Amino acid sequence: MKRPIIIAIIGYIIGILWGLYLKINIILFYFLIIVIHLIYKKTIYQKHSKSVNNSKFNTITTNNKELIHRVGLKKKFKLISFKRYFRYVKLIIKPNVIYIIIIFSIISNIIINFKESEYEQVYKKEGEVNFIGIILSNKEEKEYYNRYKIKVVKSNNNKEFEQKYLYIQVKKSKADKLKYGDMIQVYGVYSEPSKQRNYGGFNYQEYLKTKKICGIIEISHLTLLEDSKANCLMMIANNISLRIKNNIDKVFDKEKSGIIKGILLGDTSNIEEQIKDNFRIASMSHILAISGMHISYIIIGITKVLKRKIGKRNTKIMVIAILITYMFITGCSASVIRATIMGIILIISGLVYRKNDIWTSMSISLFIILIYNPYLIIDIGLQLSYLGTIGIIIFNSMIFKMLDNIKIKKKRYKKEESKVLKKIKEILSIDISAQIIILPVMLYHFNIYGPYFIISNFLISIIIGPIIILGFIFGMVSLVSITGANILKIFLDIGIQILILISKISNLPFSKIYIPTPSIINICTYLIALIVTKYLYFIYHTKTMTTTQRRVRNLIALIKYKIYLKKRKYFEILIIFICVILCFNSNLIPRKLKIYFIDVGQGDSTFIVTPRNKTILIDGGGSELGKFDVGKNILIPYILDRGYNKIDYIFVSHFDSDHVGGILSIMQELEIKNAIISEQGEDSENYKKFLELVNEKNIKLIIVKKGDKIKIEDKVFFKILWPQNEKINENILNNNSIVMKLVYNNFSMLFTGDIEAVAEREILKVVDNKELRANILKVAHHGSKTSSTEEFLRVVKPQRAIIGVGKNNNFGHPDEEVLKRLENIHCKIYRTDEMGEVVFGIGGILVGAGAGRIWDRYEYAIKYKYINKKNRAPVQQSNGAERTYN
Repeated sequence: MKRPIIIAIIGYIIGILWGLYLKINIILFYFLIIVIHLIYKKTIYQKHSKSVNNSKFNTITTNNKELIHRVGLKKKFKLISFKRYFRYVKLIIKPNVIYIIIIFSIISNIIINFKESEYEQVYKKEGEVNFIGIILSNKEEKEYYNRYKIKVVKSNNNKEFEQKYLYIQVKKSKADKLKYGDMIQVYGVYSEPSKQRNYGGFNYQEYLKTKKICGIIEISHLTLLEDSKANCLMMIANNISLRIKNNIDKVFDKEKSGIIKGILLGDTSNIEEQIKDNFRIASMSHILAISGMHISYIIIGITKVLKRKIGKRNTKIMVIAILITYMFITGCSASVIRATIMGIILIISGLVYRKNDIWTSMSISLFIILIYNPYLIIDIGLQLSYLGTIGIIIFNSMIFKMLDNIKIKKKRYKKEESKVLKKIKEILSIDISAQIIILPVMLYHFNIYGPYFIISNFLISIIIGPIIILGFIFGMVSLVSITGANILKIFLDIGIQILILISKISNLPFSKIYIPTPSIINICTYLIALIVTKYLYFIYHTKTMTTTQRRVRNLIALIKYKIYLKKRKYFEILIIFICVILCFNSNLIPRKLKIYFIDVGQGDSTFIVTPRNKTILIDGGGSELGKFDVGKNILIPYILDRGYNKIDYIFVSHFDSDHVGGILSIMQELEIKNAIISEQGEDSENYKKFLELVNEKNIKLIIVKKGDKIKIEDKVFFKILWPQNEKINENILNNNSIVMKLVYNNFSMLFTGDIEAVAEREILKVVDNKELRANILKVAHHGSKTSSTEEFLRVVKPQRAIIGVGKNNNFGHPDEEVLKRLENIHCKIYRTDEMGEVVFGIGGILVGAGAGRIWDRYEYAIKYKYINKKNRAPVQQSNGAERTYN
C-alpha cells in the first residue's frame, strides 16, 4: 500500500470529528454497518445461487442464442449504472484502506470521548477553588485585569483540576510581580467558559479546548510560593522570546514593533486593530502567523551563511537545532509545528539520502499535532496552513502550465527578461493554488472576499523573504548587541513601511466584499469539483495513461456522444431542472415568518425574515461601556451566517447605545435599503452619527409616528402605536421609543423599546386595547422594574414574552416583580441571559432557544394557518391618521 500514513491520518480525523459533532459511539456505527453488509452479502449470495441454478436448467431447455440473451451476456449499455461506477471507487478504497481507517478512527474517537468526559467533569465544579499551580505564560493585558495560563499541580478541594490548564484573571495591582514559572497558591471562583450563544456564534469553550484550557479562575487572593518551577528548557525559550520582544520595542516605534513581533514571533497582541483589519482585508494576515514560508526562508538564510564555513552536513544538523529552538521560542502554535516538522523531515531525508515525500511528511506532522491535542483540528490557523499547502501541492503545476501557455505576442524578450517573467508566473501560480483551496474556508470563518489578493500577495512575495531573514538575524543580534540591532533596524524599517503601504490596498473600492457563510455541503461540493477538475486535467494532459484513466476518458467521450445524439431531450431536462432550482431559491415559494431574537448581551436586537425573504433588523444592541463592538463582532457575523449580506429595513426604537450601537456598525458595512425611526426629542451623539451614515450610504429614511403603517409585503406589516406628536419629557429617549406591532395573518408581536410606566399609561389612554393585544411581547427596558406594569400586561395578554438581557448584568435585570407579573398572566418567559438566542418560526412548528440550536432547548411555538395568496405590491398611501409606507 502506498502512503499508509495518509490513510491512517484520514481515519484519525474522522474519529475526532465524529466525537466532536456526532454523539453516537463510532464502534456501534461500524458494528451496524458490518451487520447490514453481512445481511446484504447473504441476500446477494442466495440470489446468485438461484440464478446459477436457473441458467443450468436453461442450458437443457434452450439453444445457445436464448441462453446468451437470458443470462445477460448481451446487455444493452447503460450510461447511468451505479454498479459500473462503483468499481472505480473499489479501485481506490480497497479492504486494507477500510481496515486502517476503521482502526484509527476508533482509536481517535475513544481518545476524544475520554477528553470530552474529562472536560465535562471539570465544568461541573463551578464555584470556589483553592489550589497550587505554576504559571506557564507571560501576562496578557486586558482592560481591567491581567491574564495568565496556569497548570494546576495540587488542588485542595477538587481533584478534577489537578494536571489541568486554566486561565487566571488577576487585578492589575496584584499581578505586577508575577512571571513565567512562578508557583502560586490560588484562591478564587471557577467558572465554565461560555458556549455558543447565537447561531454560528463564537464558541469560547471550544476555542479554549484548542489551547487545552479547562476554564477561568477569577482570583480573590493569591500567594507567591516559589519561582522558576516550570520546565527549564521552556523557561529558557520564554526568556529568549521576552528579551527579543523587549528589544524590538526599544528599537522600533509602536506601530512597526507590533508588525515585527507578528512576522518574527507570531505575536499579534500588540498590533493595532486598524492595521490587523487592513492586513486581513488585503489577504496579508498569513505573514503574521509563522508558517512554511517563514521556515523556508530561515532554512535558506542559515544555509547560505553557514554552508561554506562548516560544510553541508553540519549546516543541516545546525538548521534542525535552530528550527526546534525557534519552534519553542514562537510558542509552538499548530502552523509553526507543521512547518517545522515538515522542514526537519526534508532536511533529514537529505542527510540519509532518501527522497522526501511531501504528503507523508505533512501527514506525520498532522499526526503529531493531533496526538498532542485532537481539538486543534478545529483551529482556523491549522486548517488554513494545511489546506494552503495541499492547494500548492495539487494545483501549482497545473496553474503554472496554464500561465506559461499565455504568450505575449509582438514582443521578444531577452534572456534576463524571460527569467523574470517566469519567476512572476511561479509566484502567481503558488498564490492562486493556495487561494483556490482555502477560499471557501476563509469565507466560512471570515465572510470577506478580497478581490485584490493576487496583487497584494504578489507584492508580498517580492519583499517578505528579505524581511524574514533580516528579522531573524535582527533577533539573534539584538540578544548580543542593541547597537548592531539598530543598524539592521534601518533596512527592516523600510521593509515594514512597504508592507504597511501594500496593506492600503484594503482602502481601494470593492476591496472588502461580504459573502454570506457557505454551508458545509457547498464547501464539500466546491472541493470535490476542484479535485475532479484536477483529475480530468491530469488524464487529458498525461503522456502515459493507466487502464483506469483510459476508461475514464472513453466514458467521458461516450457521455458527450450520448448527449449529442439526444441533445434536444437533455437540453429540455436541463432547462426544467434550472427552472425548478430557481423557483425554490426565489421568493415565489413562501416560507415561514422567522423571528430571531439575538443575544447581544445587555441590549435588544431582533432579526426577522419574512415569507418572501425580506430582511428586517429591529435595534442592534451595544454598550456605553468598554470597547466591544456588538455590530462588528456579533450582528454582522450573525446576519452573514444566516445567509444574508443586506437588510431591507432597519428599525431604531430609540437612540440609547444598547439599542443603536450595533446598528451604526452595520450601516457602515452592509447594504441597508430603508431606515425607520421616530421624530427625536433631543439630538444625541448616536442620532447625529446615524444621520451622517444615512446621508453617506444613501439610505431611505422614514420617520414614523402613532397611526402609521409600514407594509413589508402581502400579509406582513407593522402598526406604529407610539410615539405621538406630544413627547414625554421624563426620560425622553426611553419613553418616546417606537412601540409597534408586527402583524402576519393571525399572528402578532409587540415591540416596546425601553418605555417605562409613564409611557405605558399614556399608551393605554390613546391606543385601543385590541390594537395592543399580541401573541408575543418584547418586554420593555430589559425587564426593568420601571416598566411592564400590571395594567399594561393584562391588556396585551401575551402568550410568550422575550427579555433581552445580559448575563450577570449590574442593573438587576430582569426584576423579580416583573417576572411575577408575567407569570400571573400565564405567560411563558424567554430570557437571552439564560437561553441565548431565541428563535420563533410562524406558519408552522418551530422554535428554538440557545445558540440557534433548536434541538437543545425547544418549545412549541404558536401554530398558525399558512395562507398563500398572490403577492400584491403594497401602495404608498395616506388616509387620515394612517400613513402606509413601502
